[in-house]
Amino acid sequence: MDYGGVFDLFCKLKTLHQLNIKIHLHCFEYGRGQQPELNNYCEEINYYPRKEGHKGFSHRLPYIVCSRSSGELLERLLKDDHPILLEGVHCTYLLNDERFANRKIFLRLHNIEHKYYQQLFHSEKSIGKKIYYWHESNVLKHYERKIANKIFIISVSQQDADHYKNEFHAERIEQLPVFLPFENVSSKAGTGCFCLYHGNLSVAENEEAVTWLLLKVFNDLDLPLVIAGKNPSARLQRLIAQNAHACLVSNPSEEEMQDMISKAQINILPSFNCTGIKLKLLNALFNGRHCIVNKDAVINSGLESACTIISNAQEGKEMVRDLYERPFLQETISKREKLLSSQFNNERNGQQLIKWIW
Repeated sequence: MDYGGVFDLFCKLKTLHQLNIKIHLHCFEYGRGQQPELNNYCEEINYYPRKEGHKGFSHRLPYIVCSRSSGELLERLLKDDHPILLEGVHCTYLLNDERFANRKIFLRLHNIEHKYYQQLFHSEKSIGKKIYYWHESNVLKHYERKIANKIFIISVSQQDADHYKNEFHAERIEQLPVFLPFENVSSKAGTGCFCLYHGNLSVAENEEAVTWLLLKVFNDLDLPLVIAGKNPSARLQRLIAQNAHACLVSNPSEEEMQDMISKAQINILPSFNCTGIKLKLLNALFNGRHCIVNKDAVINSGLESACTIISNAQEGKEMVRDLYERPFLQETISKREKLLSSQFNNERNGQQLIKWIW
């Protein structure tokens, strides 16, 4: 599991199964393969191929939606009258089919997709990808406006819910925290021995964050910075190699990543995208010590008090120097436990989801 929507979905499946809900799961498969683990939580699982490349393009629908269309899926869903939970805007193709007009359908909103693609446009270096992200962002904005009042929406963050209300005038939208694999705060008191940035390094937004850290924050700090994540570009590898105090851990296992998060003195996780919820930040809060973020990473998340928030690179330098010498206290761990448990309780949130859907 290497991105937020997958964390939320998998932990939600486990929770609903524990609450005696029978789940019929429909998945679009494109590279990850079938997942036998899911059989433990679902009554049945059906897989469908995603239409990649030109086959997934449409003039009126976003690529992320059109490429996940399947006549076989629609026919299978029409065989019963079960409520349908769509995981992300990506899976909303059936909303364009009048046969589902009177069906109980719910959308789990993982992101404000048009804003996310707009940010990818600004972060991307490749001209071809920039054109794609720009086009997809524009199509998504119109599409998200179109579907905003077709169904009941359940967002992962209050900020995303507010955006849909204010921008798209959505009337049926509620916020429900993400479902997490972490049950308790396991942060260790004391001091760690390095600073850590972690994330999917193949994503342009994350490469931009690492570049900012290397060139603006750690450019003249003689403190160790570990950068860990999936598929770093050749450009990013060269940039990291130029900093004598930085090192790269490419494609660590989940166990290795969790070990680094727990041993770091500072998890530093700036973000240039202010939609959705940052699962890597929640991971650091549940399992790591000091967390430094910028405003976009935590705005309206309810997590502000658990983080050190910086507004520019100079503040970043100052806080890294300060927190690197400051032991992480048991008192802080207790406060973090109280804050996180008030929002992220899988069983309680699962029961709320059941009330809405059933």
